[in-house]
Amino acid sequence: MISTIGFDADDTLWVNEPNYRQTEAGFCRILEPWLPEPEVSKSLFATEMANLELYGYGAKGFILSMIETAIRLSNGTIGNDKLNRIIGLGKELLDKDVVLLDGVKPVLAGLFGRYRLILATKGDLLDQERKLRKSGLEGYFHHIEIMSDKSENNYLKLLAHLEIPPEQFLMVGNSLKSDILPVLKLGGHGVYVPYHTTWQHEHIDHLPDNPNFAEIQGIDQLPGFLEKYENCH
Repeated sequence: MISTIGFDADDTLWVNEPNYRQTEAGFCRILEPWLPEPEVSKSLFATEMANLELYGYGAKGFILSMIETAIRLSNGTIGNDKLNRIIGLGKELLDKDVVLLDGVKPVLAGLFGRYRLILATKGDLLDQERKLRKSGLEGYFHHIEIMSDKSENNYLKLLAHLEIPPEQFLMVGNSLKSDILPVLKLGGHGVYVPYHTTWQHEHIDHLPDNPNFAEIQGIDQLPGFLEKYENCH
């Protein structure tokens, strides 16, 4: 039986990726004198990927990648005024309000006490802590884990630390690559909740063929899924 449910945060519990796309659109407008938007976006993504091992995931690495991309695409001619505008875009991203997705709070409230709930997210520590604090959801979670990356090994460490057998663990998230596949490989369960906007680095073309995998169309469907699962087991 499932005893513990892990939740991803960004675009599973609250809006995140649209904020990045809005920031990127503003960045592309600043770079219009040098290149059109599609080429700027492509170059920015390449910079992010090159910097991922150094900076990790999160807004601060994204901001540094924007600045690096701007300097490179302008051949160093971009002025301080435009660099300051880019930094301003980054600060606005870090200070965004946290908007919960539909149904999140009632679902967590209904599951609280019936299951051990944990938050398992990745990204910049301060940024994720800030968003969690603003969300008002912190009290629902038995444990909060902010990972540098959601690798199979990091999930294994988390489960070992909390003494959770993988077969009793269910992970809920919007990324097949980060939230679902690593947990399935460990023998755990995964519920995929697709979101309309997903960072291209997280794209997976095919759904996993695994009896421990399920897909729902909104987090409000999670209680019904769990009820069916319990009735079958």
